[in-house]
Amino acid sequence: MTSSPFRSKAKAVLVLEDGTRFTGQAFGATGQTLGEIVFQTGMTGYQETLTDPSYAGQIVLMTAPHIGNTGVNAEDEESARIWVAGYVVRDPSRIVSNHRSEGTLDAQLEKDGVVGIAGVDTRAITRHIRSAGAMKAGVFSGADADLSDGTQLELVREGRDMRGLNLSAEVSTQHPYEIAATGERVGRVAVLDLGVKKSTLTYLSERGFDVVVLPQNVSADHVRSLKPDALFYSNGPGDPAASDHHVELLRDVLRDGTPYFGICFGNQLLGRALGFGTYKLPFGHRGINQPVLDKSTGRVEITSQNHGFAVDAPIEGVHESSQGFGRVEVSHYGLNDNVVEGLQCLDIPAFSVQYHPEAAAGPHDANYLFDRFRDMVIRLKADATTDASTDATSGDNN
Repeated sequence: MTSSPFRSKAKAVLVLEDGTRFTGQAFGATGQTLGEIVFQTGMTGYQETLTDPSYAGQIVLMTAPHIGNTGVNAEDEESARIWVAGYVVRDPSRIVSNHRSEGTLDAQLEKDGVVGIAGVDTRAITRHIRSAGAMKAGVFSGADADLSDGTQLELVREGRDMRGLNLSAEVSTQHPYEIAATGERVGRVAVLDLGVKKSTLTYLSERGFDVVVLPQNVSADHVRSLKPDALFYSNGPGDPAASDHHVELLRDVLRDGTPYFGICFGNQLLGRALGFGTYKLPFGHRGINQPVLDKSTGRVEITSQNHGFAVDAPIEGVHESSQGFGRVEVSHYGLNDNVVEGLQCLDIPAFSVQYHPEAAAGPHDANYLFDRFRDMVIRLKADATTDASTDATSGDNN
């Protein structure tokens, strides 16, 4: 047990784009940070949230009032660093009590240079965002807390807008790397790293895939040169409308007949590749308690989600892809607001979901999707072998 991990250091101010201000204490590093403020409703899993690359460029507010009680450890990290632009909590834990803890949250935020604020009314801020929508914001602490109100607000309003923003290059690996299959080998999957999480790669490896993780700027020819048995697009931050290269890459590989599975950002990019549009949600879905209906089974899944954009497609009916990929239907939708949560192609081997089936953190209701992906690849490889055998036999008879 580690006592007193958080001590109030200095004044801090949270400033929203519309001029709303909240005063609290510095939490983590001191200074100033800018980003889009969003709220996350998970009661647990704060470390997975902090290290999720999908949160790049965002100031994350935790709706759970008590944060930091289990400390931090290397095992729960979903990437090599904290990605949030800033952190907002109500009540940092005064005691860290967990046998897996290797340090305190406050110290880790300070080490990674993440500017945060504590001691604010997170319920009031959440209600404000739900009403006004996600917006630009800034956290100012230490000497920056003493800047004039007008200067702070001007800095916030000059910050980056998430609309039209491509962040893939900021979060993607710079060099390819491979992870060997740990389960019975199925084949090789090429993973386009748009902000991939460690748990996702682990689950693909456990399903028997040799995983080749690729930088976000690779070409279709490079992907083809690997002769992958499947393609996977990961989660990631930013506006899918600003990712034309990734859309064209996906279209090229889909035309080759390569099986595809995408999650989160990968769902939005499949939607675009098929010819659908995307749009920005008022305040997004971020948490580990989001109810989703699987239309094929009627089963409700409680899912982990983190997205501020969504696919613009009709929930009901079968639709023809305007890009020549045949029939497609919405396979899942959110029960809170009817947002598209999954796409299923009926004439090509491709599907995607908007949520995070790797459940880091979160429930495991959707973990079966990795099995579905594996089974799809196994089936298609078996069909290809059968067709080749049939062609060979037919040639011998001739």
